[in-house]
Amino acid sequence: MDTVEELNNTYYYAGRSNLTACELLFMIFCEKTIEQLGLDIEDMAAVIAIVSGRNNIPTRAKPGGAIKNTSIASITARRVFKKSKFPFMIKLPTIVGHITKPKTLKIRMVANIGTFVGRSVPVLGWAILASDVSQITWNTIRDYNFIARGDDKIW
Repeated sequence: MDTVEELNNTYYYAGRSNLTACELLFMIFCEKTIEQLGLDIEDMAAVIAIVSGRNNIPTRAKPGGAIKNTSIASITARRVFKKSKFPFMIKLPTIVGHITKPKTLKIRMVANIGTFVGRSVPVLGWAILASDVSQITWNTIRDYNFIARGDDKIW
């Protein structure tokens, strides 16, 4: 048999036979995930950005309503940029809160470059991760629909 065939209303794919449509989709999804997340510099950068942006380092007392703790990215950015401000007192938006708790997310305007960079690092990591997830999904559905027949196709 070839690498892709159909037999008795089941599929043969990547050395496995008698796959249902769901099993075929899962096999293609796993294959595309491995292809997308092969160790490349973008994925490592995303992981580093997300992990360094976690606010798990205890800090001084903060005003009421502020999110507790700080992150490695924030500490490092503030050390590098010190108290540098954007020119002309421009304020740029940053996101504060926990990505896992959407109700805590808030947008804060900041003029300090270090604060902006420290808060932007994890956002960049999540953006790279979201890009990977969307590419995996797109490639999986494209390849699955190419192989699947009739009502088994998605869309």
